[in-house]
Amino acid sequence: MKNYVIGLDYGSDSVRAVLIDTENGQELASDVCHYKRWGNKEYCNASINQFRQHPLDHIEGLESTIKAVVAASKVAPSQIKSICIDTTGSSPIPVTADGTPLALTKGFEHNPNAMMVLWKDHTAINEANEINELAVTWGGEDFTKYEGGIYSSEWFWAKILHVAREDEAVKNAAHTWMEHCDLMTYLLIDNKDLKSFKRSRCAAGHKAMWHEDWNGLPPVEFLEKLDPYLATLRGNLYDQTYTSDVVAGNLNQEWATKLGLSTDTLIAVGTFDAHSGAVGAKIDEYALVRVMGTSTCDIIVSAKEVVGTKNVKGICGQVDGSVIPGYIGLEAGQSAFGDVLAWFKDTLSWPLDNLVYTSTLLSAEQKTQLKAEVESNFIKTLTQQAEAIPLSKSIPTALDWVNGRRTPDANQGLKSAISNISLGTKAPHLFKALINSICFGSKKIVDRFEEEGVRIDSVIGIGGVARKSPFIMQTLANVLNKPIKVAASDQAPALGAAIYAAVAAGIYPNVIEASKKMGSDFESEYFPESDKIEAYQELMDSYSELALFIESITK
Repeated sequence: MKNYVIGLDYGSDSVRAVLIDTENGQELASDVCHYKRWGNKEYCNASINQFRQHPLDHIEGLESTIKAVVAASKVAPSQIKSICIDTTGSSPIPVTADGTPLALTKGFEHNPNAMMVLWKDHTAINEANEINELAVTWGGEDFTKYEGGIYSSEWFWAKILHVAREDEAVKNAAHTWMEHCDLMTYLLIDNKDLKSFKRSRCAAGHKAMWHEDWNGLPPVEFLEKLDPYLATLRGNLYDQTYTSDVVAGNLNQEWATKLGLSTDTLIAVGTFDAHSGAVGAKIDEYALVRVMGTSTCDIIVSAKEVVGTKNVKGICGQVDGSVIPGYIGLEAGQSAFGDVLAWFKDTLSWPLDNLVYTSTLLSAEQKTQLKAEVESNFIKTLTQQAEAIPLSKSIPTALDWVNGRRTPDANQGLKSAISNISLGTKAPHLFKALINSICFGSKKIVDRFEEEGVRIDSVIGIGGVARKSPFIMQTLANVLNKPIKVAASDQAPALGAAIYAAVAAGIYPNVIEASKKMGSDFESEYFPESDKIEAYQELMDSYSELALFIESITK
């Protein structure tokens, strides 16, 4: 009898499930559910970088997608051995003593502070600054040292502290907080004891300053100096963490009935999307996996004897087992990648949205047809014209910091800038400059790893941008001066989650073996164009100069 597993991948805009044959990694069925409330921009305020999501979006998406893949595959429930969930992060949410999301309790149904604080929410910049200052002045261990030496407003403690200070009601009602990947795993399992629940090593190590050196999370003595609330909360959190090849529990009866599955189905410990995506793309030593979507996450694994106790500066953490158990997982990334281009598209679309599509000169049918045509050709036409512009110093220089900077050296207070604009600058010039900027930001990350002694021999691209934009991928290969392979799977993070599930179920002995059998093939490869490398280096120098200037004037 064949064995099957399910990988569930929560992205920023939607959740997708895949049902995978463990023998060869073949995808039998997949399904996607977009978040309804998020799509309506509920609980968000982009002007202050507030991005919150209602847990019902995620719960409804879980039920919808898993039921769909089970039905479509026609696989018997007894053959579906396990499920693993990956999510964005750090995306913490307040919960009650029985693990119920606070937003599902009376009085908090529409309170943004009771929602999940999405990874790209930057309302906690001041709190992150406090953590960074205290870490180096309090007289004890620097608990940020395995997280690049700089704690980010995108991460666990800063977000919780910000919400607690802003909303007394949420602070008092929340028994504890859970990362998104932990919450969804907890929802499915039969063991409802929060204290013994197996929390994600990946989430805790990269975002919550958890480390074996100090036996878990930062101690009460440190947290108390930040805020007494955090010291109290510490007792309602956890000490131990687990890698995603470990079983968190069995599927409980309620969800087995909802999903049409068996309570014999195992649920693996949760993880983050970028790390599971790297597994889905067959990550190996000395390979940098770039998960390229709205933002990027850059993942590397290294043998313990290579990294040792060395602290790699300015990245998003180095954690034993966060990607492959037995190896150190290192994470970096850009706070905006595809989002840079989405911002530009939205800006250019203003006259269409406010003048053309509202015009009384056009019928409703004409507006619908026109909008569909524009959507189909917008980025494609910009790309064609930008690609045709020769490389020269007349191209504007842009920074990719429209959502702050994640790495190297987190600073979410930074803003983007564009220089070298003239009367000859048109939309395709700006588009080319923005594409250059996201590639130059990528180069800064690669340079930092290599400066810190982390060897990179190859680059693997996964995600929508990697598969859909040859122009961006070729530009990236030229800027990095390295070949880039693109994973063929549309759903590499979900596939990686399925690989973890297969190991947790005992179908494979370890993640490496499972990844070799089940991981994605590669559909294309981009090589540096030798005649363009020097020109890109000159443009990169302009990017570096502008970056230094903007950073020097940012308070």
